[in-house]
Amino acid sequence: DLVSNPADVRHRVGLLGHEGFLYEDLTARENVNFVLRATRSDTSKVMPSLAAVGLTGRLSDLKVAVMSAGQRKKVALASLLAREPELWLLDEPHASLDSWTREVLDSTLAAAVANGSAVLIVSHESHHGALVPTRVVEVGGGKVISDVRESGSGGSALSAKLGTGNVA
Repeated sequence: DLVSNPADVRHRVGLLGHEGFLYEDLTARENVNFVLRATRSDTSKVMPSLAAVGLTGRLSDLKVAVMSAGQRKKVALASLLAREPELWLLDEPHASLDSWTREVLDSTLAAAVANGSAVLIVSHESHHGALVPTRVVEVGGGKVISDVRESGSGGSALSAKLGTGNVA
């Protein structure tokens, strides 16, 4: 309950947006460690999560201030990977990421969903790799244009909407 226990709710929700909410004067390693401590998460996951997004060796010790947009996004993503939130809120998650890291993100999200997490993606892209949508809401001009949910019959409505093969 957000009102009676906001810290517990914050711990269970992860956000990845255009802004990485990173501290410029801290290194990648320090940023991830800070997030894990602030959310009372396991700090032993700092280095494995950075390695998962390709920020190893000297890259983990670079200050965020000197990182590229893609590297910054990887630091923010590493924080989420380490926390394993129950609810993933993602705004244009592929923006600034190289193709390898996009695949890492997509397979991580698919695994999170398989393990019971919920994922909400706001994106201009209609395809997110291994992640199979169960609902697609299209918005235009501030209004809902279409709202298609996965059906029990193989997701054909979503397949048609996305222009993909069978999404079920």
